[in-house]
Amino acid sequence: MKKLDYVRLTVLCDNAVGIIGGIGEHGYSIFIETSGGPYLFDTGSGVGITSNAKLLEKDLSSLQKIFLSHGHYDHTGGLSDVLDAVHSVPVYAHPAIFGDKYSLSKKDDRMESRFIGIPQRRAFLETKGADFQLDTDFREVGEGLFLTGEIPRVMEFEAGEDRLKVKLNDVFTVDSFPDDEALVLSTNNGLVVLLGCSHAGTINTLQYVQSKLKDEPIYAVVGGTHWGFMDEKDFASSIEILKKMDINMIGVSHCTGIPVAHRLMNELSDAFYASVGTVIEVV
Repeated sequence: MKKLDYVRLTVLCDNAVGIIGGIGEHGYSIFIETSGGPYLFDTGSGVGITSNAKLLEKDLSSLQKIFLSHGHYDHTGGLSDVLDAVHSVPVYAHPAIFGDKYSLSKKDDRMESRFIGIPQRRAFLETKGADFQLDTDFREVGEGLFLTGEIPRVMEFEAGEDRLKVKLNDVFTVDSFPDDEALVLSTNNGLVVLLGCSHAGTINTLQYVQSKLKDEPIYAVVGGTHWGFMDEKDFASSIEILKKMDINMIGVSHCTGIPVAHRLMNELSDAFYASVGTVIEVV
């Protein structure tokens, strides 16, 4: 297996900002520089990606590939703006990213639905140059790069959220997130796992990566864990398993939530919050 000699990750979009002049948003995106070329993992909600990329001197027009973790607006909403810069580029994802995704909440004894899927139609994005490469399986997508595809739900405490739905034929059902996937970079130090929101479960994701790439340890984990929505017992279970994995670097972001990130940093010496402007190098 070809390993990457150099990896540099720059957070372009996140809820928190760590640089003067940066724009925060409910969204997530990482600019990836490797010995194989520049890539983008997720595109944020569309609020700050182009401005933050310019501020951080990351050239979106140079992107060779884009990877989408799942089909929520806060990870795909900036795709249209990125396409304005790069014009034509392969976009790797799961076919279910185009599902009709909603968040349901109760208000005044009635249920309200809010659309949270990809803001633009697939055909529109394709006219702007998106060449969608859709697959459901674990696969190699570049030199030292892997997408997990569908992640099996194994852990009982990572069952997901009932409020997140997918609509089909005017019927809402719980979104099982077959489209939720992680990007894995194989380096000389070990695997670097990039998470979007981990709707399939952070522990499920990491254990699935380990099952697929058995000979390589996980060196770093960066991204959203969705632990901010977990109850205390389930969060404790996640942390106990994570400690046993002996991961060198854990940079949480986005849906992890600041309070949970703070707790994580107290329990794990190698944990930190990766806000807009954070740079992570693996050499």
